[in-house]
Amino acid sequence: MPSIYDVPADELIKRTALELKKRPEIKPPVWSAFVKTGVHKERPPMIPDWWHVRVAAVLRSIDRLGPIGVSKLRTKYGGKMHRGHKREHFYKGSGSIIRKVLQQLEAAKLIKQTKIGIHKGRVLTPEGHSLLDKAALVIHKERKTSTKQEKPVSEPPETKQTTAKVKEAVVE
Repeated sequence: MPSIYDVPADELIKRTALELKKRPEIKPPVWSAFVKTGVHKERPPMIPDWWHVRVAAVLRSIDRLGPIGVSKLRTKYGGKMHRGHKREHFYKGSGSIIRKVLQQLEAAKLIKQTKIGIHKGRVLTPEGHSLLDKAALVIHKERKTSTKQEKPVSEPPETKQTTAKVKEAVVE
C-alpha cells in the first residue's frame, strides 16, 4: 500500500483538501476571506478554497515531522519580506491561522496533542493516518492507470535487412 512518500506532495494535498471539504468540522472562519497568511505577504490568497489546502498541507506536515507545534509550523509557512531598498528579512507565517487549523483538526479527531520524550506537539491519530493513506492510494492508482494508457505502441525491433536498406538509401 503506498504511503504519503510514494505520491507527489501537491497531488496528495489537493486530494486531501477535497476530502476535508466534506467534513463539517473543517470550515474556514469568516475572517479568512480578508486575511493575509503572514506579514511577509502583500495580499490575501487568490485561491478561493485556500483554507482547505492549508489544512491538508498542515496535516501532511504533522505526519512527516512528528510531534510538531505552532512555532515550527509558523516557521515552515513563513517567508522573506520585501522591504524596499533594505535587505529582505525572514518573517514567520500567521500564528492565528495555524492555531485555528490545529484546533479544527483536533475537533475532527485527525490529530492529538502528545509528548514524546522532550518533544511536545501534535501527532496524527489513526484516523488521520487513514485519511492520508487512502488519498495516497487513490492517487497511486490513478497514476498507475494513466501511465498504462499513455504508453506508446512499441515498434518492432529493427532487423539487419531494414538497417541495411536505410544505409543504402543514405549512400545513394
